[in-house]
Amino acid sequence: MAERTEAIAAAPSRARRRRRARRGQGEKLREEIIAATERLLIRTGDMEQVSVRAVADAVGVTTPSIYLHFADKLELVFAVCEKHFADFDRTLEEAAAQSDDPLESLRLRGQAYVRFGLEHPEEYRILFMSKPAATPEGWSNERLMGNAAFGHLVQAVQRCLDAGVIAPGNPALIASGLWAVVHGITSLLIANRGLAWPVEELVDHVVGAHLAGLRHAAD
Repeated sequence: MAERTEAIAAAPSRARRRRRARRGQGEKLREEIIAATERLLIRTGDMEQVSVRAVADAVGVTTPSIYLHFADKLELVFAVCEKHFADFDRTLEEAAAQSDDPLESLRLRGQAYVRFGLEHPEEYRILFMSKPAATPEGWSNERLMGNAAFGHLVQAVQRCLDAGVIAPGNPALIASGLWAVVHGITSLLIANRGLAWPVEELVDHVVGAHLAGLRHAAD
């Protein structure tokens, strides 16, 4: 809030670098703001290093223009992360589609999950590793759990249940367990990126062991 007040107070003294958006161009500007924020996140690798003023400078607008679209920096950063949900879901679906075997498909989905998290570490950290207090209004656990990627995971588990390859159970609960496994691996690797982890071997071992347990329970 202090950053916003300071920016608004300083705005009249700043040179105009971009003409006022025409009617209907507001959505385009919003997309440019999100894109600029994403570039800064990638370049700095740290949400704390990205300021609203830096985003405004990158887009070529005054700082108050950012606040016409986003309440604060946190909401803006989460908008960047939300954009990745679609890519995240698509990546997992493409990986899972490589096998018709329902259990193998789950394993491939788990591998893709970890890879995606490691390729987008700052976005992953913000979405899944932030403290609840650092979450914009409306970003509840229910919203995260309701995204398409989790819904597709539940469906994938249901296919395993229908095929009788895992023990009967609540598909949402089983999916949550699988999510906990891949989230644990991803969080560990992101938090310790300086270590020489055998990523593929680790993912195969942990995810494979979990799936083996589910399969054994069905025997």
